[in-house]
Amino acid sequence: MSEIEYFYSAHSAFAYLGSTRFMEIAKAAGRTISHRPMDLRRVVPAAGAQPFSERSAKHYAYYFRREIDRWAEERQAPVMEGRPTFHDNDTTLPNGVLIAGLQQGQNIDQLAHAMLQAHWRDDADLADRDTLVKIASGIGVAPEPLLNAALSDEVRAIYNANTEEAIERSVFGSPAYFVDGDMFYGQDRLEMVERALRQPYAPSKYS
Repeated sequence: MSEIEYFYSAHSAFAYLGSTRFMEIAKAAGRTISHRPMDLRRVVPAAGAQPFSERSAKHYAYYFRREIDRWAEERQAPVMEGRPTFHDNDTTLPNGVLIAGLQQGQNIDQLAHAMLQAHWRDDADLADRDTLVKIASGIGVAPEPLLNAALSDEVRAIYNANTEEAIERSVFGSPAYFVDGDMFYGQDRLEMVERALRQPYAPSKYS
């Protein structure tokens, strides 16, 4: 297979933290990235996980601050202090923009990274149309064709299909990478993704 399947959401902290490294790994291996933007708010509870809004303050502080700060330092990916102001806004529009880009034959690697970075470094509201215009224009991507298609029935159907596929394949968070069908969850597994592209791991005995 020539692709690495990439399930994520446009507002995911850990997708952002691993984004640059992931693209480096894929390029070095001669693989393309098959983007599968998904509705993370459906995927997490479908896997049986407790929504972050219902977890303890200490767990939230560790997962959504200490882990982010350490990995930001490790990956040299700058992040804002605190939690993005608009993190709980609906992600249908930004994820739809990415899917629209795919449907229009664009390589969206840089657009996905720019959106993730804008949210976690610059506190950007990804649900705001003008913000998405600025992000896309900033990397030389024409925003209007993507925004005009982002909420179309066709794009919504793909978004739903990505989400259903993620649930069916036991994805339980963002990001998740599939190398020839083998899932690696979390950007902290990227070095394992790199190894799997070079030398696949032994098949699971439990699947």
